[in-house]
Amino acid sequence: MSETVVLLHGLGRTSASMLPLAIAARRRGYRVINWCYRSKTRSIAENADAFAKQVAPRLASASRVHFVTHSLGGIVVRRFLATQPLPNLGRVVMLAPPNGGSEVADVMQQWLKPVRPLRELGTNDDSTPRALPPAQFPVGVIAGSRSHIPLFAQWMHGVPNDGVVSVERTKLEGMKDFVVLHRTHTCLPWAPDAIRQVFSFLANERFTAAA
Repeated sequence: MSETVVLLHGLGRTSASMLPLAIAARRRGYRVINWCYRSKTRSIAENADAFAKQVAPRLASASRVHFVTHSLGGIVVRRFLATQPLPNLGRVVMLAPPNGGSEVADVMQQWLKPVRPLRELGTNDDSTPRALPPAQFPVGVIAGSRSHIPLFAQWMHGVPNDGVVSVERTKLEGMKDFVVLHRTHTCLPWAPDAIRQVFSFLANERFTAAA
């Protein structure tokens, strides 16, 4: 039995956005499942249910199952694990997850109503990620601190952010480790320093002191 790394992309992206991580995982001997899901048209719960049906049955034979997620993907995994725990669960690394919601989603949901997850990813009391339980599994969070979209930066009220999610709102109660890299939200899955940190946590349950 081999260790498996499951990759989940972010909102509006595809599995292609996780290819550098997939390649890096295979080079390290992991079996890789790079799952492409309907991030714009399904709710978080619906995507978690789809994962349970389409992917979870393929995980039973793995010695350990690790997750590496980007943005919305981390919330889908949190929802899945809150309802269907995996007995062979290993470690989870989340890149730029809106665990406390996103200020950008607060504004954008007014304009892009058909994008269902946007209505769930705000910072208000109806926020789906804020309603999920704290981590009951080993998880490390990688946040970005480089904002490259001036309009979005204004919505962040001057706090450090990656252009989509503020650094503070990526944090998750119960996380094992946390690191901030000077990267944008979109580029984190492709950044060499982020990829090194991902596999440091999967191997040792901690990030390296320097990226």
